[in-house]
Amino acid sequence: MIRLRWDMRAIAAVLAGLLALPGRAVAQATPCCAVTIRARVPEGTGPVYLTGNLAELGPWRPDGKRMDGEGRGRQVRVVVPRDSAFKFKFTLGSWNRQALNADGSIPDDSRLVASRDTAVAFEIPRFNQDSVDFLADWRGSGVLGTLVYWRDVHSAFLGPDRNVEVWLPPEYDTATATRYPVLYMADGQNLFDPRLSFTGVDWGVDESVMRLVRRGVIPPIIVVGVWNSPRRSFEYSPWHGAPQYARFLIEELMPRVNREFRTRTGPANTAVMGSSMGGILSFYLVTYHPEVFGACGCISTPFLLSEAWSQQLFGGPAAMHPDTVPYIVHDIANGLKPPPHARYWFDYGTMGIDSTFGPTEEIARRWLLRQGLVEGRDFVMRRYEGATHNEAAWRARLDDPLTFLFGAGR
Repeated sequence: MIRLRWDMRAIAAVLAGLLALPGRAVAQATPCCAVTIRARVPEGTGPVYLTGNLAELGPWRPDGKRMDGEGRGRQVRVVVPRDSAFKFKFTLGSWNRQALNADGSIPDDSRLVASRDTAVAFEIPRFNQDSVDFLADWRGSGVLGTLVYWRDVHSAFLGPDRNVEVWLPPEYDTATATRYPVLYMADGQNLFDPRLSFTGVDWGVDESVMRLVRRGVIPPIIVVGVWNSPRRSFEYSPWHGAPQYARFLIEELMPRVNREFRTRTGPANTAVMGSSMGGILSFYLVTYHPEVFGACGCISTPFLLSEAWSQQLFGGPAAMHPDTVPYIVHDIANGLKPPPHARYWFDYGTMGIDSTFGPTEEIARRWLLRQGLVEGRDFVMRRYEGATHNEAAWRARLDDPLTFLFGAGR
């Protein structure tokens, strides 16, 4: 299984063009310089790929361009614009098999600015292990409680199969008469095990839940994490694949969870949470399926998504003049209403991509107020100073949305 979040790299490139942010996809400039990249890899390494912020590499598609060669020596040639920052990484075809430093940490993006044809060489000491090894060794993650993995879960409504993990609190096996509220989370591979997480830092969901339980802030809960797929952005978008994703959750996954574990059911006991596109998905699930989901945590939510943006993300026929107005703005203008008793948590940071989210978050805030929702009770819209768009930032503030979703004041 693949543990992608490459779409946010693509989003960064799109936003750079749409919003004049630094770091735009360098393929938009005039190419002039041939760059040959050579790498020495460990003996026995399979196909190696170069990924980066060039259009021909995705941008940031994990299997962007296969490097030539076998054995320890590999090379690839790309053309980059003069004096523009070319950023890149090496992978074995997916983000959970990217190159690592010798100590096992995830390196920063390599960066090259070329003013003429050039060649560079790298020594790659190791690549990340296959996720299958970590699933079998879930205790090695240091998780509090128990992780139950369902591998390669098939859906009649989605394309790629995916892994699902179910986290059970430490007392689950002994408190046999207790039933638990459930939190469904997107990007499940990033939640509990740093060895699997996109950035090498997990959300620490188990630590956060147990910390709040010990303080008496929330009751113990069950957490279901659904891993993403190569179609992540499309599947999570309300204006594209989210209706089918909702059918997968509601008609296939949730009945299985409720059969196999002691859950409390109904919207009062069922919440959903995700970050980035997963935040948009969470908003959609509560707004359009309030009979199932009663509350959502929408973390670093890019309501900027529009026809122009999605055309860059998803491909397909190109519109001559794609609409740059966010989909959510059109939905509000067309009469979108929050369902009765729905509860929303929204947040964003002030650094990186998150720094562009404020205006559309404010549009959503004013819409909710016009619909009669009470800020602080029915919804929260919070900005975190200095926070950026990654797992470490979401881990640092996870207590807050969990308290809103499951705390005594709900």
